[in-house]
This record gives sequence, C-alpha cells and structure tokens, in this order.
Amino acid sequence: MTSPQFSPLSRRGLLASAGAAGLLAAVGAPAEAAPAAAPRRSAALVVHNSRVFSGTRGHARAQAVAVGRDGKILAVGSDGALKRFIGRDTQVVDGRGGTLMSGIHDGHAHPTGAADRSLKPSLAGAEQTVDELQKTLTGFLKDSADQEPDGWLVVEDWNPVGLLPHGTAPHHSMLDALPTRRPIALVGGDGHNVWANQRALDIAGITAATPEPPGGKIVKDKDGKPSGVLKDDAQPLVTRHIPAPDREQLIAAAKKTFAEAAASGITTFMEAVVGENELSLYQALSERGALPQRIVPALRIDSDLAKDPAAALAFARKLRDDFGGVRGLRFGTVKVFLDGVIEYPAQTAAMLEPYTDKDGKPTDNRGELYVSGADYGRLTAAFNKDGWQMHAHAIGDRAVRTSLDGYAYALRKTGIRDVRNTTAHLQVVDPADLPRFAKLGVIPCLQLQWASPSTWTMEALLPYIGAERHRWQYPARSLERAGARLAGGSDWPVDPLQVWNQVRTAVDRYGAEGEGDGDLYREEEGISRTSSLLMHTLGTARQLRMDHLTGTVEQGKSADLVLLDRDVTRCPVADISSTEVRLTLTGGTVVHDAESSAGRAAAARVTRAAAGPRPDAQAAVHGGRHGSCGCG
Repeated sequence: MTSPQFSPLSRRGLLASAGAAGLLAAVGAPAEAAPAAAPRRSAALVVHNSRVFSGTRGHARAQAVAVGRDGKILAVGSDGALKRFIGRDTQVVDGRGGTLMSGIHDGHAHPTGAADRSLKPSLAGAEQTVDELQKTLTGFLKDSADQEPDGWLVVEDWNPVGLLPHGTAPHHSMLDALPTRRPIALVGGDGHNVWANQRALDIAGITAATPEPPGGKIVKDKDGKPSGVLKDDAQPLVTRHIPAPDREQLIAAAKKTFAEAAASGITTFMEAVVGENELSLYQALSERGALPQRIVPALRIDSDLAKDPAAALAFARKLRDDFGGVRGLRFGTVKVFLDGVIEYPAQTAAMLEPYTDKDGKPTDNRGELYVSGADYGRLTAAFNKDGWQMHAHAIGDRAVRTSLDGYAYALRKTGIRDVRNTTAHLQVVDPADLPRFAKLGVIPCLQLQWASPSTWTMEALLPYIGAERHRWQYPARSLERAGARLAGGSDWPVDPLQVWNQVRTAVDRYGAEGEGDGDLYREEEGISRTSSLLMHTLGTARQLRMDHLTGTVEQGKSADLVLLDRDVTRCPVADISSTEVRLTLTGGTVVHDAESSAGRAAAARVTRAAAGPRPDAQAAVHGGRHGSCGCG
C-alpha cells in the first residue's frame, strides 16, 4: 500500500517505539499475554492515546485504532483492547490526546484549478482603489518585463466587488492606462468574471456586435461597447487565447497542491468542473504516484449540451471510457451550472424575485437561469437512468428550485431513488423548498466557510436582496431540521484552503474571517459541532456514494484517517480554526506526516495560504476575501 512518492512515517517524536512492549509502556497496560481465544492479526499501524471520533453511534470512548496491512481498519476500541494487534513491525503512534477521525471529504473543490492559479501572480482578493490596483499591476509587469510586447499578463484572484470606493465599475480603460501594450486578463477569484484590457478584447475579436454565448454575458458600457468584463460562459471568448502553462510546471504545481490538501486532512476530493484537460493532468499525476486523495471528477455539461441529453450522455461516457483506467479516479458524476453569482455588481444568480437597487427599489433583474427546469429534468432523467448522479451549481433561490424541480421530474420519470443528486452552494434558499431535499433524497452540499459576515455577504448583498431573503443564506440548520443529509465542500481555490476554519464556521457562523461584531444568523442556521464534523466526513462520503467504503472510523472501512493536534470535539469552537494535522492516511497509506521534511513544507504552504494576501498585495488590501460560488 505504500508509495515511494510519499514520505515514510517518521519516528522522530510522532511515533512511539514499535512493538507490543512500546505500546504497553506507553499506555500503562500490564505486560500479559492476550487471551488465547482472541484472533491475532498483526496491524500495520496502531494509533493510541487519542480521542476517536468514529462518526458512528458506537465507540463513544474509543482511544485507539488498528490499521491492517490491506489498508482497512482492523479494530476500534480502547488502548488496552487493541494492544493485541501489535506485532514486531507494527508502527505505533501516540495520539497525544488529539482527535483521530475520518479524513475530510471535500464534496466541491477545484484542486487542479488551484495548481494552475499558483503559477500566476495573484491579487489575493484585495480591495483596492483604481490607482492602487494600477500600481500593483505595474509591479507584475516589471516582474515579467521579458514578456513585452506581446506576452499575456494573466493575474489571478481579482476581486470583482473589490474596486474602491464600493460600486466602482471595472472598465478596460483602467487597464489600458498601464505602461504596456501586452494583453491583460484579470481572473476573478469567484471563477465567474474576467476583466480584460482592449488589447485582449481585440485579440479575442470582441466588439459591440459580438453575440453573447449561452450562459454568458459580455458587459457593455453606456455607449453599448464591451466594457472589458466577461461573465460566466463568456469568459472563454478571451481565456481560450491565453497560452496553456508549461506541462511539467503544471504537474509539479499539482503535486504540491495535492500535498497541501493532504496536510489539511483531505482524503477525498470531488473536482467540480472537469474536462479532458483536467483528466489528462490526473492521468499524469496518477502515473507518477502523486495522487494522495481519492478523486471524483464531475464532468461538466455546458448549457448548450444540457439541452441534448443523448449527446451529453455520449460525451460523458466517452470521457469515462478514455480515462476510466486511471488509478484513483471514480467516475459517475456530472456537473451543470444553473446560474451565476449573487453579489453586486455581478447579480447573475437566478432569483425568484428581482434584485433591488441600492435604495431598496425593485429592478427588472432576476439574474440568469442558464438551464431551464424542463431541460434539467430531462438531462437528469437520462443520466440517472444510466447510473450517473447530478451535481448542480445553484446560488439563487430560483436556481435551487430549478434543480429540485429537475430532480423531481427525473424521479417521476425513472422511479430511481437514492441516486444522490446534489445541489451545491445554496446561498439563498426559499423556505418553501427546504422539505423537498429530504423528500427527493437530494444532497445539499454547502460551502460554509462563506457563512460569515463579510463584504460578500453584507455590503455586496444585503441592500440588493433585502433582509427577508438575506436571512436565508446558507440555511444549514433549517435543512438539517427538515431532514436533509448535509454534505460539505470548500470550493478551493475560490477561498484559501482552510478546512478546519470551514468546520468551525459552520458552527459559529463567524469563523476566523468574520468581520464586525455580529455573526451570520448563528442562532437560526448554525449547526452543532458534531453535525459539522459529520457533514464534512460521512455526509460528503454519502454524497459521493462512497459511504460503504469510507467516511467513518469502524472495522472494515478503508483507513482514510487524520490525526489532529487537538481534540476538536472538546476544545473551544474558535480554536478549531487553527487545528493542525499530524498524520493523514488514505487507504492505509501515509500521505502526510507532519514530522517529515515534506510534511513540514506542505503544512507551511497551507499556513501561508491561510494567512491571507502576499506581501506584494498587502498594502492594497482592505479586508477583502474571495466570495461565493467560485469556479463551480
């Protein structure tokens, strides 16, 4: 089960001496032989002196776990009971009172996107005046002066609501004023906006007469000319002209990215937007033994293809056939964008009632619904009948309802239950739709690190939807009370990967990133600590149809485990955010060991990413952070 690409389990500090005598001395058990009737199977690894969060109703006081040589959990129980699994070559880990639990299953993320972003300069979600932004970009131009006059400057993590003063609209003229003739594209940290200069628009051939693609918007200025901002499926009009990154550099960046995820405790990812390029990258990583997580690729079905279920199904089957042999990938999920983003000025999330203006007066804008309910229902029925599950991006309450309508149609049409169709994000849900999740067996996959007071959830939203709808943001507790089975995801790299802050924010609705004195409806929508841990482990394993394999700590399950530096079941809720992962195992293989040099390096990268903007952007930052919905 071991892989030479992953550092061996260190014995410096983390590991106690191997063998029965070492464990007996550590736990203070008497040196006596195990009962003759007890079966004796030597474990590959035993963790003791921990607080086991099993995710089950049993093992309430378990302190130890034995991992078999087949990568499965041999036993869960007390320190004394598990001493019989210690053999001469068993590795023995002192848990030091920290939580031992299932690895985190991330039900909606973009790890290959994170790798690609890491190769480019970043604005780190900064809120800036136009002058400050131009100074930052001028610095990036100087850093890459060898690319003059025709090399693209592509900058990641632009904050689409971050121009100061708030409400300032981006325009290509602001980028045209920079001291260069290079094409420039600022890529929104939300994954739904690109801001281009005139040179980039010219290369893409975008003019006032360019038709908008389905599911996309070319923003126009008051003269009817392109402003330089492209939304959703209009983004590729520009981005397809950007040269692809060097293949080997991308593979190297991806190896670091997945190592960071292992250092954060993630043992399973659902990659939420996948096509042939992403699958090819996964193939390269797998061939090099550099995939420390299980990967569920969600194959993207675009708005046009969604209208033709037979063609969409053929497309998905071909990708599965072409890449189905890649070790570590588990096919069976497709992804559809039903709408965009909700924050001002984008406002492309589909709403049941119109957005209001800044003075609270209704407008004629209800956002964009990229796929109709009828089309989504037919598409869902076709895929469900073929054994696939659906994963819908739905931010606004109208998009959420559309997803549920589609799932209801598919259930009537096929009669197939427990396919575990999923609706992701759910930034605003109409309360009338809450009971439908449990009734239809639909999984709500929430990104609850966003459920905190910030520019994104307050200034860029509250005035434009009103208090009544604002209260129904990320309604986790209401969904849980209505019988829904919650799942969780990060949408990384829309926000930095902060797994344990994500777990904490689901509880207190404030988290380490909260702004101001209040929380985001904690009393109404905060969930318990146990519920948060479960939604990010068993709940997401269930979403991904892997709960028979993983997601809990019990005999016979795969040893997808994390050992933490504290007891997250008992420490103050605020302290969960700073949790560090000492050990991560996937299928019994050690994929992160905090005591190793590689583990320390990965953990340091995680810490730097969570700390916020890089020094070169810090001077321009005014508390900005990435917003909701993300790359998908």
